[in-house]
Amino acid sequence: MQARYRLLGGYALLALLLDQLTKFWVLAAIPKHKSITVIPGLLDLVNIRNRGAAFGFLNRSDIEWQFWLFLLATLVAAVAIILLVRTAQEQPWLFRALGLVMGGALGNLIDRIRFRAVVDFLDIYVGDWHWPAFNVADMAICVGAGLACLLLWKSPQPGSKKEARP
Repeated sequence: MQARYRLLGGYALLALLLDQLTKFWVLAAIPKHKSITVIPGLLDLVNIRNRGAAFGFLNRSDIEWQFWLFLLATLVAAVAIILLVRTAQEQPWLFRALGLVMGGALGNLIDRIRFRAVVDFLDIYVGDWHWPAFNVADMAICVGAGLACLLLWKSPQPGSKKEARP
């Protein structure tokens, strides 16, 4: 197996395992809709469900179709990642970044299949201002996507002047 697929799979597996292990702990240790203060005025651990996407988009209990939308979106993203890895130049950090995205997406997909919602547990706030609760899968997706964008933006394009070296 090529190194690019080992990196993609290894980082996807790492993100997926960390995500599922932390969610397993939250489900066992924190009652649903309860919180534990970790850093007063900044961070609580909570046990909530999000049927929607980022920032609570489509987080509604009166509709069912969002499950199918997010299932399809995850499958399309996984296929797109595999195609990108397959056709990309040799960029190990890009493969790692895309592995994080894939692992995070699969971690949230497992939740959607099990619970019809994603388990979120990190609640960051200052005063009355709260960032929407999130989880390890969300962090993997954001870090991986941000790194992938940076790498794709900074990488020289075929035939560009940056690529040519004396």
